Amino acid sequence: MRVTHVVDESITVAARGVDLFTYVYRPDTPVLESPKPYLHPIRTLAGDEVSLFRPHDHVWHKGIAWSLPHVGQHNFWGGPTYVHGSFYVQQDNNGSATHRELTELSTHDGQVRIAHQLDWTSQSGAPVIDERRVLAARLVDDGCWALVFETAMTNVSGATLHIGSPTTKGRENAGYGGLFWRGPRSFTGGTVQAPTGSGSGDDLRGVRAEWFAFRGRHDVTGRQSTIVVVDDTANPQHPPQWFVRSAEFACLCPAPFFSEELPLPDQDTVRFRYAVVVAGGDHGDDGTAHLADLGRSVLRPSAAQRQEVSP
Repeated sequence: MRVTHVVDESITVAARGVDLFTYVYRPDTPVLESPKPYLHPIRTLAGDEVSLFRPHDHVWHKGIAWSLPHVGQHNFWGGPTYVHGSFYVQQDNNGSATHRELTELSTHDGQVRIAHQLDWTSQSGAPVIDERRVLAARLVDDGCWALVFETAMTNVSGATLHIGSPTTKGRENAGYGGLFWRGPRSFTGGTVQAPTGSGSGDDLRGVRAEWFAFRGRHDVTGRQSTIVVVDDTANPQHPPQWFVRSAEFACLCPAPFFSEELPLPDQDTVRFRYAVVVAGGDHGDDGTAHLADLGRSVLRPSAAQRQEVSP
């Protein structure tokens, strides 16, 4: 695997002549979109792009990003904030997750590791969260690769933070927030799959599951690709409810705060860990379940790795 580092901006990881993803760790995002690191573009080993950046319908959607809409009074998702009885209201609460220091950039045994520290601050600049984040990418087999995303977030705001979603604030079945993937336009209308079966549209939104997958088709080439996200068994609220859809656009989001707020006392730390499997082709129900098994296998050494992101 090959790494290209644009210092103080982004890191691109490539394999077999294909740029698999670019991690933009210091973006030039407008404040109203809640600036934060993101992965885009993301590609299969065949070179098909499986992410979307700043779509006109939700400009704060950026490939894959760790995005939280309700952190106390702060919005680290982007755009307006859901207010029950008023729907979405643009407030002066769009916080930023800002890169502080790159602590690791390495390649070893076929794996690339990226680690850095971030400062989450309010729109006015007050400290809210200290975060340590690790991304690890590796080839899994001839047709797919996997990304492990892990985070440790420490509350430094001086008071308990209640982390939630629009659903915890009163909007039914809108429990988004967490690791959020926005798929390409051509994936609209694709197949969403959980361990219990597959569906379309919003059929499976809110279902609790260890993993979810999205199977879609590309414009131009007509090829198909599959994205699988696997929740680590040690994550809070495991298995989480999922915010998934394919009717208006393609997205996957294991949402640990879907219908229940998580209180995070001052100076306490909460940790999350996920695997994202990026595969070429549509593998059917059974083959997609196998891809989830591959994602589960890359999460297996979680105990040792979890310590590496502990403050």
